[in-house]
Amino acid sequence: MLYSEKVMDHFQNPRNVGKMDDADGVGEVGNAKCGDIMRMYIKVDHDTQTITDVKFNTFGCGSAIATSSMATEMIKGKPISEALSLSNQAVVEALDGLPAHKIHCSVLAEQAVKAAVKDYYDKNNISYGKELQVCDHDCAHCAGE
Repeated sequence: MLYSEKVMDHFQNPRNVGKMDDADGVGEVGNAKCGDIMRMYIKVDHDTQTITDVKFNTFGCGSAIATSSMATEMIKGKPISEALSLSNQAVVEALDGLPAHKIHCSVLAEQAVKAAVKDYYDKNNISYGKELQVCDHDCAHCAGE
């Protein structure tokens, strides 16, 4: 079987899908090579710096949808600091693996989380370092290849 049961479940029954009009942070990332585009929305409790809600819209393949769905599940209810430590490898492991040629989808999910947090920080004048630099070009390094 090419995809794990978890990948198929998150593809067929994505969690937290949709738009959030009152989002505190919105991040959009894309990969021109594969055509996947992810937009992630976060709602943040300003006192605790906890992500209280998260939604996503993804235009792309089943792996892109599954990784977006899993990433939202992994950061919902978590402090921003913990969400920022989410790695594409953790998303892949939580989905019980992805085919090698689909690993770039998990990189996009990680980048979408960081882009949403960066947007939140920018809107609230919160300083940050290089950990929030999001790749805006299509390079093999950033695609995990």
